[in-house]
Amino acid sequence: MQNVSAMAVLAPAVGWLIPGAGHMIQKRWIRGGLLFISIVALFLLGLAMQGRIYKANGGDILDILGFIGDVGAGAMYLLALANDWGQGAIAFATADYGTKFMIVAGLLNFIAIADAYHIAIGKKK
Repeated sequence: MQNVSAMAVLAPAVGWLIPGAGHMIQKRWIRGGLLFISIVALFLLGLAMQGRIYKANGGDILDILGFIGDVGAGAMYLLALANDWGQGAIAFATADYGTKFMIVAGLLNFIAIADAYHIAIGKKK
């Protein structure tokens, strides 16, 4: 059984909550900063385009996948839920694009979390 370091647990957790922070706590400042700017910009642009935030439900598969994508955005997703942002009906094409922007922000953050974990365990530099 492999010994798990504290950084291997902390980096993905912090990286989920604040995009790019998993890299920053490992002193990967540029990568962490670029991830933070990219993910936050995607999410905020999605909200500005009146995109929809998915909530946890047992609906159809596309709703479930949208929820998984949105959850990846971490604290931004929680903040959006707490303030009832992104709850309007999609009435414009831009709102549909906004919804996709927020999902992609979460999915990009999942990739960043995996990258931070691989750096923490020494599998990647």
